[in-house]
Amino acid sequence: MEASGKPLALIRNQGLQLQRAIVTMALLGLSAAACMLPLRASQTSAQWTTERVLGLMDKSASDFRSLTADLEHIKYTDVVKDTSTETGKIFVRRDQRMRIEIQKPDPRTILRVGDNLFVYTQKINRVEEYNLGKNRAMVDQYVLLGFGTKSQNMLTSYDLALTGEEQLDGRQTFVLELQPKSPDIRKQITKIQMWIDASSWLPTQQKFFEAGSGDYFIFRYTNMMKNLKINDSQFKQNWPKNATRVKQQPG
Repeated sequence: MEASGKPLALIRNQGLQLQRAIVTMALLGLSAAACMLPLRASQTSAQWTTERVLGLMDKSASDFRSLTADLEHIKYTDVVKDTSTETGKIFVRRDQRMRIEIQKPDPRTILRVGDNLFVYTQKINRVEEYNLGKNRAMVDQYVLLGFGTKSQNMLTSYDLALTGEEQLDGRQTFVLELQPKSPDIRKQITKIQMWIDASSWLPTQQKFFEAGSGDYFIFRYTNMMKNLKINDSQFKQNWPKNATRVKQQPG
């Protein structure tokens, strides 16, 4: 990562585009409709409107406190037809604390506490420190997308529509497509797709399409657990004391 000082670019290249989120990857909880039966793949979306899906997501977000999940980040680079994959775990709390532990192939830790963002790369024993500052809202659109955010907040930043139903990893999902309203965002991301689990109303996958290329990246979440207690210690800066620390300025 070049020392560009732009936390959004850092997050995109390091594999964070939750939103949020992780999502904005915004944080969603389990719905009261979690016991609903899966829909048949042949069933149309006529009875499932965008508004209905968002309403159930809002209901599920109302009691969200925390989330843990296994994370898979897939990056496709069109020019060389290359696909790379990282795996790890994610921990999120509603108080704007998040930790992503990339375990394979190259261990890395991404920690967010409020406006402060840290990226620790184990291989070079280096910590990059960022204050999100004026870029906080933009970063949130990627880091917390779909986890606990009310639909009215998503609709402020995106044109959003229900585009279909799919089976994903044996689970019925609703596919939402988000078109960024901000010209600055569209220069980087042209659209986002989110697969919403029909039994939990949590995003089980997010796909980001990069502008000006055929590149995209995917976040897939499995073994999701909502509202487990996550101790404050999970959000401590627990890398080696001799790690090189580099403070970056927001762009």
